Amino acid sequence: MSRAISMSSMNIFSTVRGANTAGFLVCSALIAFALYAQQVLGLEPCPLCIFQRVAVICLGLLFLIAAVHPAGPGVRRFYAILIGLTALAGSGVAGRQLWLQALPPDRVPACGPGLDFMLEAFPVGEMLMTVLSGSGECAEVDWTLFGLSMPGWVLIALTVLGTYGVVLNWRGKGWPRRMR
Repeated sequence: MSRAISMSSMNIFSTVRGANTAGFLVCSALIAFALYAQQVLGLEPCPLCIFQRVAVICLGLLFLIAAVHPAGPGVRRFYAILIGLTALAGSGVAGRQLWLQALPPDRVPACGPGLDFMLEAFPVGEMLMTVLSGSGECAEVDWTLFGLSMPGWVLIALTVLGTYGVVLNWRGKGWPRRMR
């Protein structure tokens, strides 16, 4: 007796755990590109870029945990909230960098100390406030794709991934629901 494998059983999106795995893989691809841009293209990340990377890594880890943990509805909704908050925080950082990049040259803040120095010399709260206030290096646009700089693409990615993760984990077994 032979069994035919249906297309829906091969679709990674057919289960919540599979769809969370897809979210993890997308976050991994984003970090892989960030490392490619740094190591191969020679683009050094500014402090705000590093914070965006941290947000994408945290988002990916949340997707991975949600994928491997057979959770009930309450825990899945908790994952949805964490995913949404993480994506929102990363989007805020990306939005801040886009705002700095849009400033006229005479309004761009002066370059500050590097993140390594700030981590060693400043208390955590002061370091966070200094990084989030931005510096001249965060306002530089070294790379664009279709006229959009890297933080613009990160903002789009985090918005899409955050919405996807919240809807996916909030709905749970009803994922994906067909829209009529």
